[in-house]
Amino acid sequence: METQSHTEMIRAPIDTCFDTLVDFAKYPDWFSGISSARIDESDAAAGLWSVCYELNMVIKTIGYTLDYRSRRPEELTWKLGTGDVNDVVGSYTLRAIDDRTTEATCTQAIDIGFWIPGPLKRTFEKSALADSVREFKKAAEDAAGTS
Repeated sequence: METQSHTEMIRAPIDTCFDTLVDFAKYPDWFSGISSARIDESDAAAGLWSVCYELNMVIKTIGYTLDYRSRRPEELTWKLGTGDVNDVVGSYTLRAIDDRTTEATCTQAIDIGFWIPGPLKRTFEKSALADSVREFKKAAEDAAGTS
């Protein structure tokens, strides 16, 4: 599994960024590939969630559950619980630059479970990750009123 990473500077406080990331039920509103998100288990005080997603990949819709752990407000990590993909691991790392700016880095590795030629797969994964981080950036800036 190849790991991809993407970083964006977000015009929003770190707490707003973190709150946007853990508002899983709203992912279909701003994350273009996700058609549904259902929280199966939640212990926000402990920073633990299990969330089922449906992702429209154009050629087919896949379902999967991610198990999340967090360290508020700096980190959110996830791994595959169950689903139509073989494996997913990833994280968001947030770093406050000042009280209105946050650096957000998403790192993720996915084994989708079906063959795609190597160069095409790497290009798709890198592009999909960068797009998802940019969509998160817009959602966080909208929440902060800075978009």
